[in-house]
Amino acid sequence: MQKKYICINCPLSCDLTLTDENGVLSVAGNNCKRGEDYAVNEYRNPLRMLTTTVQLEHADTRLLPVISSDMIPKKLLRECLDILYGVSVQAPVQSGEIIYKNILNTGIDILSAKTVKE
Repeated sequence: MQKKYICINCPLSCDLTLTDENGVLSVAGNNCKRGEDYAVNEYRNPLRMLTTTVQLEHADTRLLPVISSDMIPKKLLRECLDILYGVSVQAPVQSGEIIYKNILNTGIDILSAKTVKE
């Protein structure tokens, strides 16, 4: 089985081909080890930073941008978003403040990406 990826680790944007032959993975098209690592990680356990907004009360704006403190498994993103769509915080809020701790027991916090005064 083959999967195609475009590496995002540097400006070269290598076209990668990962081949899985009975659990033995090989990567072609990479110009460096980082490309190989990227393709294997994307195949086995893709991770993403989560950025979204949550409701904000007592402020001039109604939405607060938030970001995950680390990368979250891609398969959990929808469930994380479902949780965060129900979250509401009150101003004032400081940038970097924890908005939701340990989302889905991942050990990853959701942080405010902006300081908002009341």
